[in-house]
Amino acid sequence: MKILITTDWYTPAVNGVVTSVNNLRRELEALGHEVRVLTLSPDLWSESVAGVTRLGSIGAGRIYPGARLRTALAGRWVRELVEWGPDVVHSQCEFSTFFLARRIAEELNVPLVHTYHTVYEDYTHYFSPSVRWGRRAAAAFSRWIISQTDCVIAPTGKVRHLLLGYGVNRPVLVIPSGIDLRRFRRPRDPMAEAVLRASLDIPAGRMVLLFVGRLAAEKNVEELLSLRKALGQRPVTLLLVGDGPHRQALETRAAELGLVAPDVIFAGQVPPDQVADWYRLGTVFVSASTSETQGLTYAEALAAGLPVLCRADPCLDGVIRQGENGWQYRTAEEFTCRVEELLQNPAEAAAMGPAAAQSAEPFSAERFARRVEAVYADQIGRRMAVRRGVPA
Repeated sequence: MKILITTDWYTPAVNGVVTSVNNLRRELEALGHEVRVLTLSPDLWSESVAGVTRLGSIGAGRIYPGARLRTALAGRWVRELVEWGPDVVHSQCEFSTFFLARRIAEELNVPLVHTYHTVYEDYTHYFSPSVRWGRRAAAAFSRWIISQTDCVIAPTGKVRHLLLGYGVNRPVLVIPSGIDLRRFRRPRDPMAEAVLRASLDIPAGRMVLLFVGRLAAEKNVEELLSLRKALGQRPVTLLLVGDGPHRQALETRAAELGLVAPDVIFAGQVPPDQVADWYRLGTVFVSASTSETQGLTYAEALAAGLPVLCRADPCLDGVIRQGENGWQYRTAEEFTCRVEELLQNPAEAAAMGPAAAQSAEPFSAERFARRVEAVYADQIGRRMAVRRGVPA
């Protein structure tokens, strides 16, 4: 098949959408398909290089930090993609590139598949002073976008349930986004890990609660700071790996709580190809977010053999299994008790490593691509049946 993937976010940006798109493209190409990407340029200039068409854009940080909106005329670039003739268009975002995806799919009379990555009602603080109005707007917007597509892929049952509650009128298929498990299963290098730990001035013997992700308000990292404060003088380091618009506020909050290194360390953003090394530093992966559609960092942590201690969330049902590959907590007391247990029995977390790694298998990029490939084939078949006048 010829497959066009459209996305507002792409490399060098680092987030779950970019990870999903990169893994999908690579694995679809490994299956023998021809894949091109239509995305936004990090500046005003448009170009098409190595199968990636980037359209000039400007920053739209007032809408969402790091977001961009298309400014360039897209006629020439769209014409090139139409002439290439994709068999299916797969949109990954709901704004600038979505409308071009719809335009190309309509002109070629091919299916438009869409993946719903973002639960917008958890992001109302970016665009609405009223949470209630914001949620209604998010529901109406999501219904309208999905009505323009042939079907929608939801990363988890949580997202499918949400979309059905919105009253969407298209099939909603649950397919978890995939990760490259091989990156996180490389043999450990104790010397490299020791050097990295020493560069952060983490004392030997300390438990490391590791968070990897974007430092944005919806990630609820403030709760992790409060939970670390409640641990008092215990030998525990909260290591926050990532950057984002909320970092300064989080650093201010940590100072207000009297949390300084090595109790809390802001490591900043690290290159994507080095993230696997940072998971090796953790005793347990932690998160207090309930805004995830799937949470690829949970899967990455598991793949690296790291148990997960996270706030309970429907997107993790069947993924984080109590006492097997981690724990879901509902109260601060539960979180504290779990950390206390691990402090008293340091070998417990390490003993869960093999089960954690095994539980990441459903998130393999290969499995992800094959399931998406099947969706493409089904939708193409349905479109061809309609053309022939046969009920799909």
